[in-house]
Amino acid sequence: MHPVIHVDHLCHRYGKRYIYKDLNFSISPGKIYGLLGKNGVGKTTLIKILMGFLRPVSGTCKVFNEPSHALSPAARARIGLLFEGHVAYEFMSIRQIEKFYAPFYPEWDAGIYYRMVEKLNLGPDHLIRQLSCGQRSQVVLGLLMAQQPELLLLDDYSIGLDPGYRRLFLDEMRNYLGNGNRTVFLTSHVIQDMEDFVDEVIFLEGGEMMNSRLDAFKKNFSCFRLPIRSNGPVNCSNQGVPENISKEELLGACPMVKNIEVHPTHLDLFTFAAKADLLAGLEAAGICGSLLEPITLTLEDAFIGYTGRYS
Repeated sequence: MHPVIHVDHLCHRYGKRYIYKDLNFSISPGKIYGLLGKNGVGKTTLIKILMGFLRPVSGTCKVFNEPSHALSPAARARIGLLFEGHVAYEFMSIRQIEKFYAPFYPEWDAGIYYRMVEKLNLGPDHLIRQLSCGQRSQVVLGLLMAQQPELLLLDDYSIGLDPGYRRLFLDEMRNYLGNGNRTVFLTSHVIQDMEDFVDEVIFLEGGEMMNSRLDAFKKNFSCFRLPIRSNGPVNCSNQGVPENISKEELLGACPMVKNIEVHPTHLDLFTFAAKADLLAGLEAAGICGSLLEPITLTLEDAFIGYTGRYS
C-alpha cells in the first residue's frame, strides 16, 4: 500500500531564504498526524505544496501516489481541506452552500452536513455572513465531513474557536476517523488539543523534521531543573550551575541537551537522554548535577522545550 503522503528530498525557498533544504517523511493511512513548529517555519507552506498551490524548488511530494502539483480531479475529491481559517462564501445561505459543494464530490452525503448544522438551531436560509466565527466553523466542518474524504488537511483549525467549539470539532473528527481507513494531517497553535488526539507528532524546525509517535515523545523527552549557584568553590550549600557559564557553553559541553531555558535561579534542561546519562555529561563538563530535579511536562511544555521560546 502506498503512503497517503510521501515527501522525498523536498527543497523550497522564498527568494534567498530556504524554508526546507532536505525534507523527508511519509504519512501512513489511518492515523492522525500533528505538524508542530513555531510561526514562520513553513507549516502552511507545506500544506500549500501538498495541495499543489505551490511547486517546490526541488524534490518530490506525492499525495495518493500522484505529484502534488499535478493532482487529478479524482485525487482532489479524496481530500478535505481546511485552509487559513473557516472560509466560506458569505453571500450564500446554509442550504445554498451545501447545494454548491455537493456536485464536486462523488461520495457526498448531505445527511452528514445537515445533521451537523442542525446543532446551530438556525434555519437553512440563514446567510453565512450572519454567522459567528464558531457557527461558521460548524458549517465548514459539515461541508468537510459531507465530502467523506480519505485525507483531511487542517491548517490551524482552531483559529477563532472558543473551547466549546474546539471540543465539538475534535469530537466530530473522532467520529469521522471511526468510519474507515482515514487520515488527518493537521496544524494548530492550541497544543493541548493534540495531547489526547494525535497519534504522531512531526516537529518542523530550521528546515528539518523530527517524527515520533506521541506516546514515545512524551515518554522519552524530559526536563530536568538545575539551580544556578554563585561563583566560588562547590560545597554542600553551593552546588549547581556556575552563574557565569553561558547557555551556549553548556549546550556545547553537553550535546545530549536539546535546549536550555534560563531562569533567574535555575536552568531547565530539555533532553532525550536518561537522567544518568545527563548527570555523566554534566560531570564531564565540570558541573555538579547532584541537585538535578525531574520536571513534569505537558505536551505544550514539551513543545516549547523542544523548539525553544521566542526571544
